[in-house]
Amino acid sequence: MRLKLAGASSALASIRLADAAAALTALLAAATSLWTAPGSAGFCGAGLALVMLAIAVIDHRHLIIPDELTATAMLLAIVNAAITAPSIVDGVAAAVLRGVITMLFFLGLRWLYQQLRGREGLGLGDVKLALVAGAWLDWPLIPVAIEIAAVAALLAYAVWAIGGRSLDATSRLPFGLFFAPAIWLAWLIGATLFGA
Repeated sequence: MRLKLAGASSALASIRLADAAAALTALLAAATSLWTAPGSAGFCGAGLALVMLAIAVIDHRHLIIPDELTATAMLLAIVNAAITAPSIVDGVAAAVLRGVITMLFFLGLRWLYQQLRGREGLGLGDVKLALVAGAWLDWPLIPVAIEIAAVAALLAYAVWAIGGRSLDATSRLPFGLFFAPAIWLAWLIGATLFGA
């Protein structure tokens, strides 16, 4: 669905409703991050929200997670770890360790699925996004993000199937569409319950 803007230039004459919704969501998520975690951690969280939303939109539209956005999210995670931990070195080391272990877990799932089903189940973009999840989230929140993403993906799959979209066991589902926002939501839960 497109919105027609009277008197707008030709470049802006037609804006997709989904784009307007994504922009509004980005503003609300950034504002929520700043409100939940005032200060530097909130700015990092706002950056995370914007990058995760960009990843979700791109993965939904093109079935790819750009390395540049993953690298940006990882850089933000390192900055966040450095400013929120009592010791910069310990904070960054812990974030990187969590990220690598989470990424290796996803890499293992990818390999196992390939062995059992004979085809790719998780893309490498999702594996790299797991690195970001681990770097941003404390140990108890990593499974929370994965659960949020998995449940959201299953619900979307069911809604798409009920809505008549042709789906089968080989249909590609953009997991980053669900995993990226789930990382930010898990961070928000942690910031709300435990502080930034």
